[in-house]
Parts: sequence; C-alpha cells; structure tokens
Amino acid sequence: MNPLAAKDRQLVQIIDAASADAAHRSGPWLQCRLGCTQCCIGIFSITQLDALRLRAGLASLAASDPSRAAAVRSRAEASIARLTPNFPGDPITGQLDESDPRYEDFANDEPCPALDPATGACDLYAARPVTCRVFGPPVPSEEGIGICELNFVGATEPEILAAELDTSWSPLETALNAEAESETHHADSTTVAWALSRDQH
Repeated sequence: MNPLAAKDRQLVQIIDAASADAAHRSGPWLQCRLGCTQCCIGIFSITQLDALRLRAGLASLAASDPSRAAAVRSRAEASIARLTPNFPGDPITGQLDESDPRYEDFANDEPCPALDPATGACDLYAARPVTCRVFGPPVPSEEGIGICELNFVGATEPEILAAELDTSWSPLETALNAEAESETHHADSTTVAWALSRDQH
C-alpha cells in the first residue's frame, strides 16, 4: 500500500466513525438502509482522492469477483456515453466545471455506475466517495445544514442539530486530496463514471 492510500484508509476510518456516531444520534429519524437508492441517482462531484479510492476498489473487486467488476465497468462506460454530449466540463478528462450553467440540472436521473440495479446495493461500498459516506445525517456546510429529504421528516430544529455530523476531519481530507491531485496530475472534481474509466498509469 502506497503512503497516500494508507493515509486515506485512516481518513476513511475517522469519517466512518463520525458518520456512525451521527447515525446513532439520529435514531429513528434516519431512514437509510440497503435498497434505498435516493443518494445513488443523479450526478454528483467527487474529489481526486475519491477517484483513486474508487479505482483501487474496482481493482480489488476485479480480483475477487471479475463478473461484478465487469458489470461496474460496463455501467460506467454506458453512463459516459450518455453524458458526454452535454457534460459540464471536459468530457475527455471528466473534469467537472461546477460554474457551468448546465451543472445544476445535469443528469439528475443518471444512476451511479457502482449501483447494482438488481439489488440496490453499492458494488464498491468499501471504496465509496466521502459524499456517500456522510449522506443521511445532518451535514453542516457553508449553505447551512444538509439533510436527505427522506430523513428527519417532521423533526424540529433542535432534533436535527442534535444529530449534526462532526466534520472536523475536513482539513485532513483537503490535504490528502491535494496529494492525490499532485499524484494523478488531475485537478478539481470529477464523477464516479469518469473516475472508473480513467487509465491507471
């Protein structure tokens, strides 16, 4: 395992622990469970650190279950073919331009390539992006508190804030993503489909 991958593994452990704590405090307000694919539909941006983790996860899956890995690759290629004509950014590198007016409404019905349509499970769950790891509980951001529309229905503000995710790990993620961008020579955000299609060299 290279040094960046080892540091990313530690980051993931910290994030997963924080998410588990927020989920525990959320209690019955949290509706997340296997088969709910609300957060798996629609394009979202991921970091280059996420992209490296996803490609490593796909390589591991190819070693343990080649047919499932092939299905993920096939879904990624099909997704890229559908999305390339109106891609808000560079469709060659997969680099997103979130300032592009097309970005906000881009591919809102497109399923994530890692999503198994038959089971509703993520085929790359252990390697999933940070966004996927923290989705569900109340997540603080510059715009306020973000919550999945299926969760905390009817909850009061104090009940929501009592389950707020601890994001003190964010500076570490930012630093490791800078290392990932330097290592891959790709900057800015991308998508799951393009991350899984990129040659690893």
